[in-house]
Amino acid sequence: MYRVYLVEDEVNLSKILVSYLEKEGWEVRSFYDGQSALQAVGEHPHLWILDIMLPDIDGYQLLRSIKEVSPEVPVIFISARDADLDRIIGLEMGSDDYLAKPFSPRELVIRVHRLLERVYKSTPKNSLINLCPYVLDEDRRIVLKGQDNIELTSKEFDLLLYFARHRGQALSREQIINHVWGVDYVGSDRSVDDLVRRLRKKMPDLRIETIYGFGYRLNANEEFR
Repeated sequence: MYRVYLVEDEVNLSKILVSYLEKEGWEVRSFYDGQSALQAVGEHPHLWILDIMLPDIDGYQLLRSIKEVSPEVPVIFISARDADLDRIIGLEMGSDDYLAKPFSPRELVIRVHRLLERVYKSTPKNSLINLCPYVLDEDRRIVLKGQDNIELTSKEFDLLLYFARHRGQALSREQIINHVWGVDYVGSDRSVDDLVRRLRKKMPDLRIETIYGFGYRLNANEEFR
């Protein structure tokens, strides 16, 4: 599973892009400023997507720090500034691709696909996630407990996979809705509570914690690899 880090200070745009990227099966972490992203450089994600115009530090400075720590990690630049100048400077500093705003989120997804394939094409994909005592098979979209197949609906599986990819993280109801139902969902966030209740009933050994007034979290101490 590829980890994609997105640095974009426009909150609405960031949420839309995260939704599109996560639907491709990637684990996505978003940052709204350069300093918080700078602290995560050492986590070595598979890909960075950087907005040049950030509220605190320059995107070029962040790119320089990334390349100093992980020179092999690909980077896509996005910007609303002078396209030619930014593209030239970004490429000279080591970025792998460039998108000028405004752009289609789908175009970004396509570019990410091509870049990940080019850089990591020799890396085998492991679609199995061990979440003791359950095993998730992402490719076949099934969940096993020993030899028993746990029957889940499509949304139940999507929620479980979302929890598994973000174990230990507090996920708000809004984040869950955007991932499972989509950003265009119109309805009550109580749908999340109902979906979690059904998942708990079918998988009682799964330790999903309720964060009252916010959302849920899959216990970080679960065996996960």
